[in-house]
Amino acid sequence: MNSARSWVVFVGAAFAYLVAVLQRTSFGVAGVDATDRFEVNAAVISTVAVVQVVVYAVLQIPVGVLLDRFGAPVLIVTGAVVMAAGQAMLAIADDVWLAILARVLVGAGDAATFVSVLRLLPAWFEGRILPQLSQWVGMTGQIGQIVSAFPFAMLLHLAGWTPAFLVAAGSCVLSAVVSLAVVRRGARLTTTAEISVVDPSELGLRASLRRPGTRVGFWAHLLGGTLPNMLGVMWGYPFLTAGLGYDAATASGIFSLMVVGTFVSGPVIGLLVARHPLRRSDLALVITWSVFLVWALVLLWQPVPPVWLVSVFFLGVGACGPASLIGLDVARSENPIHAHGSATGVANSGGFAGGFVSMLLVGAALDLVDEVRVANGLPSQLYGLDGFRIAFITVFVVALVGSIGLLATRRGPRRRLAEEEGIQIAPLWVALFRTRGGRRPPRVRE
Repeated sequence: MNSARSWVVFVGAAFAYLVAVLQRTSFGVAGVDATDRFEVNAAVISTVAVVQVVVYAVLQIPVGVLLDRFGAPVLIVTGAVVMAAGQAMLAIADDVWLAILARVLVGAGDAATFVSVLRLLPAWFEGRILPQLSQWVGMTGQIGQIVSAFPFAMLLHLAGWTPAFLVAAGSCVLSAVVSLAVVRRGARLTTTAEISVVDPSELGLRASLRRPGTRVGFWAHLLGGTLPNMLGVMWGYPFLTAGLGYDAATASGIFSLMVVGTFVSGPVIGLLVARHPLRRSDLALVITWSVFLVWALVLLWQPVPPVWLVSVFFLGVGACGPASLIGLDVARSENPIHAHGSATGVANSGGFAGGFVSMLLVGAALDLVDEVRVANGLPSQLYGLDGFRIAFITVFVVALVGSIGLLATRRGPRRRLAEEEGIQIAPLWVALFRTRGGRRPPRVRE
């Protein structure tokens, strides 16, 4: 454990996730180009991206079950090969239905990657470094978003659609080769003694879903992951270029601030989770809604928000990614070892479920706003700033649903702690007040 070989495996697995994020976000960078290439409207383009994320979210639970059965290396390599096939198909697609099939393959391969990388960590590392490693994986993966925002976007505009996506497919092949060379399953995560005492009713997906920690993890991941997925996968780059009118260089720079935000906030959030594991759901709520408040200011600013404010917002969106990983840490820590794969898969579907719902709603709202403009005798402006202002309201609704779900699911564990262990859980503001006053705050479990 925690050996030099452990770090080699970690680097190889993190590289696989980096490449997966590149494939995931590449279509969002090409969204405006795709509108012209396939001659379709915003709703159809958002549907292409939504299908990818739906496939990702739906497969999280089956992938978690397969992960417990076959191990992470098999799924990581398989995922890279499937994504390579999807990107190669998209490179030559000239029909939107072929593009949808291509993104189905990308979503399926992507689905097998992240939870597999997280599943490797307890097999190679132990101690308080584990929560931090989860954040480091997320940070490393976001480099793939930088690659899509800069080199990929540049290649797309200089060389064209087909060469750009063929190069993306080639990176998946490289990822598969690297994973085959260095990624290994590691130490067995169960023992004979553990297997002998596990009740059969405590095995499988249903048992994971019954555990409150799995459900809390799902809602925490949905709350934190909705905004970065919606912007990173589909609507962030079109909002900057078409909505705000930024040139490609400026848009790419601001878009990449999400990655900077992840790198800056990830270690801090990882340390906070490690030091205060009993306040994880509060962390997810505070971080996410702080970013949404900044976003509200961006959308309400008239006539056009300043570049510095937009930059601060995208920097803050980067913190939502590490905040969503809090949900995975809750699911992992609140489930037995033999159920880590399925529990993490359930939790990891949350942010992508929120993301695909938001992407679909934003695309539909953009079309509706443009239709109203045309009906009133105004020229069509599909990706106008006013359209984005209205369409983005739908994402606030999704985040509100996620917050309600998180607050509701954590009530059971808190009530049980009070009844069984006598631990009364104070609201966060009370805990902060007592901490400043020199008194130790009450402890919470989720």
